[in-house]
Amino acid sequence: MSEAIKWIGGTTVVAVVLLGSAIIAGNALEARNSASPVAAARPAQVALASPAPKPSPRPFTIRRVLPIEGPIKYGEWHWNEEGAPAEGPIVMTVDLEARVISVFRDGYEIGAAAVLLGTDEHPTPVGSFPILSKERHNVSEQYGNAPMPWTLRLTNDGVAIHGGSTVELGWASHGCVGAPDPFMARLFDVASKGDVVIITRGKKAEVGTPLA
Repeated sequence: MSEAIKWIGGTTVVAVVLLGSAIIAGNALEARNSASPVAAARPAQVALASPAPKPSPRPFTIRRVLPIEGPIKYGEWHWNEEGAPAEGPIVMTVDLEARVISVFRDGYEIGAAAVLLGTDEHPTPVGSFPILSKERHNVSEQYGNAPMPWTLRLTNDGVAIHGGSTVELGWASHGCVGAPDPFMARLFDVASKGDVVIITRGKKAEVGTPLA
């Protein structure tokens, strides 16, 4: 297998979806290209100059993956920011087949972990989700006040990435993405409201390809 192409949950565990559109570095979900038309002349016949179009943002691409050997096992997590930019857009990817979450800063993978996912009755949804809110200490009112520390809420009906879960074979969630507490503590620190989480099922990507 080419080192540039990695299966999610394989050697380097990258969960992504290939895209034709770009993720704006300020955590937006779609690129804007809004050059205004030339304005009509004033009564004094003085034409208003059209504003110059803004340059297109650099596409968000995978630029590096962590050197993780073999599939990530239940309970396993990795975090390494060495060599990654100190600033840049954060994007998280979750692959439902590999059961792995990856965290990228400006295209550099800085974290990866095995995760707990939903069941057939309560599936984890597929798609792109902005983080709606962050809650350091949270409990599930729907499920007996179960602890959900380091919550990153993805949907208004309760789907979130959070800690407080037993990430082991045989365990499942009600649709949330559960990750080990030490990993979630680090993710909670770097993630912000509006950051994008891309949930896919068995996707692969080539290093250097734009994400969405």
